[in-house]
Amino acid sequence: MQKTENYLHVIRKKKGTLLFVLIDSENSAGHSASTLAKEAEKSGASAILVGGSSATDQLTMTETVSSIKKAVKIPVILFPGNVTGVVPGADAILFSSLLNSDNPYFISQAQALGAPSVLRFGLEPLPTAYIIIGEGTTVWHVGSVRTIPFDKPSLAVMYALSAQFMGMRFVYLEAGSGAKSNVKPEMVAAVRKLFKGFLIVGGGIRSPETAEEIAKAGADAIVIGTFIEKGGSFKTISDIVKAIQSVRK
Repeated sequence: MQKTENYLHVIRKKKGTLLFVLIDSENSAGHSASTLAKEAEKSGASAILVGGSSATDQLTMTETVSSIKKAVKIPVILFPGNVTGVVPGADAILFSSLLNSDNPYFISQAQALGAPSVLRFGLEPLPTAYIIIGEGTTVWHVGSVRTIPFDKPSLAVMYALSAQFMGMRFVYLEAGSGAKSNVKPEMVAAVRKLFKGFLIVGGGIRSPETAEEIAKAGADAIVIGTFIEKGGSFKTISDIVKAIQSVRK
């Protein structure tokens, strides 16, 4: 277990469920990205994710990572939607396989193409199973996803278990950026019951109440992204942090 992964586990035990804030380099470039990251850190975020399912501009991504690294002390973790999202300067990368894609490119081929850059840039890989729940979002479309319905937790459990048996230490249940609905607490609880690694949940989480329910169901970290980019209040982010960290595993 390397530095960033160890940090996440240690601070999870100390604080409770963590908040990760996702910044899309194409929607929040340069100075505004660093400002968002700084405010997120002040509001209680434990890590900044940088990426996006449609990000293709590596130069902008690199500049965004650099500006954020200068602005915050918490880890900056790449969350690439493709090989173009693998850039230098971050602490770590969610080295993820989109397990329920119908396109093998997103399961293993993009990972093979990106792996040499991960090594060359000195990024800490966090082996992650990326599992999309629901449909109609950008990541669902771009990733050619075989949909897991929100009311079918057993399907999510199957994928999470397969990830665990393949040695992945992180599972990310994703409803998608700007999703109309979030992953249901019942699904999170079902996955938590059998998956032994670090469980991340994101997409459609906009209130402290929803976040707290997901934390109680067993999420190790919750991801907020679009809510902030569309002008969501950092007061709400602070309230979300308080709500989820009142829940102890």
